[in-house]
Amino acid sequence: MSGFKKVIFEADTVREASPQTQFIKAEGLLPFLALVQQELISFLTSPGPEAGHKPTVRQVHLQLAEVCHLYAERGCGARGTTGNMTQISPEDLKDLRDAFDKIDLDKSGFVNDYELHDLFQEASLNLPGYKVREIAERFIAGDTNKDQKISFDEFVGIYQDIKSKDIRETFRRTITRKDGICSFGGTSGSSSQGTQHSYSDEEKVAFVNWINKALANDPDCQHIIPMDPNTDSLFTSVKDGILLCKMVNHSQKETIDERVINTKKRSMFNMTENLILALNSASAIGCMVVNMDAQDMIAGTPHLVLGLLWQIIKIGLFANIELASNEALIALLGEGEDLETLLSLSPEELLLRWVNYHLKAAGEKPIKNFTDDIKDSKAYFHLLNEISPRGDTDPGIPIIIDMSGLNEEDDLKRAELMLKQAARIDCRQFVSPQDVVSGNQKLNIAYVANLFNMYPALKKPGSENGIDVSMIEGESREDRTLRNWMNSLGISPRVNHLYSDLGDGLVILQLYEKIQVPVDWKKVNRPPYPAIGAKMKKLENCNYAVDLGKMVAKFSLVGIGGDNINEGNSKPTLALVWQLMRRYTLNVLSDIGDGEKINDQVIVDWVNTTLKNNEKTSMISNFKDKSISSSLPVLDLIDTIAPGSIRNDLVKTGDLSPEDMLNNA
Repeated sequence: MSGFKKVIFEADTVREASPQTQFIKAEGLLPFLALVQQELISFLTSPGPEAGHKPTVRQVHLQLAEVCHLYAERGCGARGTTGNMTQISPEDLKDLRDAFDKIDLDKSGFVNDYELHDLFQEASLNLPGYKVREIAERFIAGDTNKDQKISFDEFVGIYQDIKSKDIRETFRRTITRKDGICSFGGTSGSSSQGTQHSYSDEEKVAFVNWINKALANDPDCQHIIPMDPNTDSLFTSVKDGILLCKMVNHSQKETIDERVINTKKRSMFNMTENLILALNSASAIGCMVVNMDAQDMIAGTPHLVLGLLWQIIKIGLFANIELASNEALIALLGEGEDLETLLSLSPEELLLRWVNYHLKAAGEKPIKNFTDDIKDSKAYFHLLNEISPRGDTDPGIPIIIDMSGLNEEDDLKRAELMLKQAARIDCRQFVSPQDVVSGNQKLNIAYVANLFNMYPALKKPGSENGIDVSMIEGESREDRTLRNWMNSLGISPRVNHLYSDLGDGLVILQLYEKIQVPVDWKKVNRPPYPAIGAKMKKLENCNYAVDLGKMVAKFSLVGIGGDNINEGNSKPTLALVWQLMRRYTLNVLSDIGDGEKINDQVIVDWVNTTLKNNEKTSMISNFKDKSISSSLPVLDLIDTIAPGSIRNDLVKTGDLSPEDMLNNA
């Protein structure tokens, strides 16, 4: 027994452990192994599958990895570097934020102690009343300013504390299944029975129906489309990578050159190639694919498949809900507002404005959210009536919405009647009557976004409103690349507009942490900002961000100040963000190269040496070399690294036109 304990807890042994346990170091969990010691001892002393057989060292390593997987997923890791924000996955943190925002009805950034019970329920922590009262009493006792208000950070801290104390008793317990929630376990290669995940059956059904419609006529998907929404066919349909590649292109056209998708031969090698292509492309359009790989998709891991698909679908739904690509959104400006107001709004906020714009036209009261305020379907009835084709200025046959469903007393039946009207304009997507009545925020936002894309019912502005439409600049390819890179790292909140969304400095400070530049979060001002002095608080953050760049990261930021970032000036902001991305990339290469310091010349030398050793004629002098624009050096390098992966019949050579170079790229 003592020998096995030594195997587990000696640091040297952990460092020498099998690959399944290596993430322990990366996640910074070593100082916290004592918390799970008793569970491991219990495992070591319990009889194995064969009576009388003690577990091997290998089994101990696997069990240690399993415990730490659970430990990390339960949110029981070390306190992060961001103040009181705990080490919780970005997905879980977003779920907590959604739960908090749903209870924080007045959007003050705080909830009261008496709202804790509802908040815990929204966060899927179904605690008995006496437990909630105990937590509230402990919080009030330690509440230094005695305002009995709980901020989001404080709520996350409470959540962390509950989960930490809960880890031992939940280690081998099956998670109770809720209505519409499916549970499954053992998703990793080293998993046994401990780790549990859950997913929403409603979301699965919604996504399957959307994908069936999107890919119905795609000849490459006929072997999987249509999928049955009432089965788990979705999780096997993603296995060959074709569906994911097609959905990436459905959301962002021409992201993937479909000539490189393996559609005919579906060997394990070809499927893996497709999945790597899909995951990398999803990351390129702004999806967070950290901790996902091809094997997760081949295995059809439900929560990962649904999480990735939602990100891809959401990006497609929101693509046209921004001012540069849809000038008609100017109609949503309120009195005294300018274009900067719209540019500062997220797609979700723009959708809310859009709904209220039409509700106002219908003489109805506005809604404040896509949860409680839409549960009775009445707002949706009036919205459908406002946006349906009229036949005068709208193209197509006029469709008159039957409003008699408003007289139905039962919410569920009223929701079904409303969706029948939505079906008449081919917009019955994402939500079921139950999803409407339950206020499923994610699916209701998707439903409204689809309505907007199909029938915006907004008039393009004329010159009479005093706004010069020609001044609206679209997002450049460079801007989009940088924005998508940030979002792929799990930055919160999501960056929708590269310049205006960086104005409080918080995103930039998070990026510093991604490149191992330490941030003192005690110096950082966080929302909600005070009504008076908000600009100064944000400016202080930006000044700190620039100081870190100059003094710690050693960036070249001559003539750049915090006010440039705060005001969203494009050139200074680009200069800082580009250096952040460059440092991040070099750090990744350094990690791959066992810590060797990497710079531009090292990469250029490696490229040329690799090409020369494999008898390729392409060479580059630096990253500004014009030959790179032809993509030929890159294609040669790929062919060198992975022989046979380049289809030479598709490569253009000789005197290249811009179209030829684009084809090669």
